[in-house]
Amino acid sequence: MTLFFALCFVGVAIAGLSAFLIFWPLTLVHIRDRHPALAAEFGAGAFLKPESLRWLLGRGFNGIADRSLSGLATPARIALLVTFGGLGMALLLWLFSQVMK
Repeated sequence: MTLFFALCFVGVAIAGLSAFLIFWPLTLVHIRDRHPALAAEFGAGAFLKPESLRWLLGRGFNGIADRSLSGLATPARIALLVTFGGLGMALLLWLFSQVMK
């Protein structure tokens, strides 16, 4: 039963990753089009750069007065957190199943 729940958390992580793959590129395109200074700070290929992901997880978008940016970045942040949380819980349950053998 423990491994079943671990697999369910993997499914949650996949759902979070899917949402992240939808909202994060839209956020980056919005930044490129409306906030060129921030886009220059991220540089080319900002999709998986640690600086841009740190900006997203640290809610750097809250300091910018753009409701559209906040509306795109917030779901991307939540999706990334759900992905990490789902994978973390799956790992913990798998480790628990290994210990309880």
